[in-house]
Amino acid sequence: MVRKLPELSVFFPFWNEEENIEEVISRAISVAPKVADKWEVIMVDDGSSDKTLDKANDLASKNQNLRVVSLHPNRGYGAALKAGFENSRYDCIVFTDGDLQFDFSEVDKFVEEIKNADIVIGYRKKRRDRNLFKRLLLMNLLKIGDFTLFGFTFRDIDCGFKMFRKSAIETISPLRSEGAIITTEILAKAIRKKLRIKEVGVEHYIRQHGVQTGANIPVIVRAVLESLTLWMDIRNKRF
Repeated sequence: MVRKLPELSVFFPFWNEEENIEEVISRAISVAPKVADKWEVIMVDDGSSDKTLDKANDLASKNQNLRVVSLHPNRGYGAALKAGFENSRYDCIVFTDGDLQFDFSEVDKFVEEIKNADIVIGYRKKRRDRNLFKRLLLMNLLKIGDFTLFGFTFRDIDCGFKMFRKSAIETISPLRSEGAIITTEILAKAIRKKLRIKEVGVEHYIRQHGVQTGANIPVIVRAVLESLTLWMDIRNKRF
């Protein structure tokens, strides 16, 4: 049995996840007390146009361990993660995407590894995506880009299941990226700061509700531009 953490902040980035949010939060509040003595769950709504924010506020009104952070207008995945980090109060922070493609009960793997690490990043043992070929192609292009520009490689850079020591986030802050390249920025800065990074395998499930946006052309273009900006910042030693 994994030894409990003294305290844990959990957050989920949501964008138009009205069909998923209640199940995501239900699972989280059933697992969190098993892995931490003190815990909180933060629902970060990134300018949803459906009922996600209404449902988040309703859930928070019924449980004192739940909080809502709302961004308006929609700003992007990186902005949602930054809001989650900034509003997390406890010494360990974990997030997963709010689309039910991960099993939050696997957080115990991260709890075990964080004892000897600053950052623990998940990798999907087998991806379960629609348009899988396109997703795998983009993942491998991202790996090539990150190795070329920043000199590192991990099994699954953009896996949406990660745990951090709060001190690690403070060390690499401020984070600049507002879009999907936020993970690359985190890892590039963490490596330069010589933080300890571990990887753990997690299961991945096909999305049942809602729409995936990570492979949209605007998201990809934004990621490329933010990657080049990050590379220039590192080259010019701006952090």
